[in-house]
Amino acid sequence: QVQLVESGGGLVQPGGSLRLSCVASGSILSNNVMGWYRQAPGKQRELVASIPSGGNTNYADSVKGRFTISRDNAKNTVALQMNSLKPEDTAVYYCNLQTIRTYYLRTDYWGQGTQVTVSS
Repeated sequence: QVQLVESGGGLVQPGGSLRLSCVASGSILSNNVMGWYRQAPGKQRELVASIPSGGNTNYADSVKGRFTISRDNAKNTVALQMNSLKPEDTAVYYCNLQTIRTYYLRTDYWGQGTQVTVSS
């Protein structure tokens, strides 16, 4: 019954900013990691940033210093503030929720994706 809904994608100029949001609903285990992935045409899906319910954030090297991930545990939401956007950031961005029962027993849930296009 877990569902993720993303919003905030769009078209921006290089150097611009965009904020993505994701709301999770349903029965969500308290021990989880929320994150953002992206996939550009012809490329594999890659992790952009992640943030556990109680722990340290993780960023891809390509976005460090430009993107900031945050979450609200009470509301089961996660956001990605994207600054200094580059054309290389153009991709479909997916919200991800990974619930953790044990180290090896994890379940992934995905949003429908939102398009981010950085172009002049």
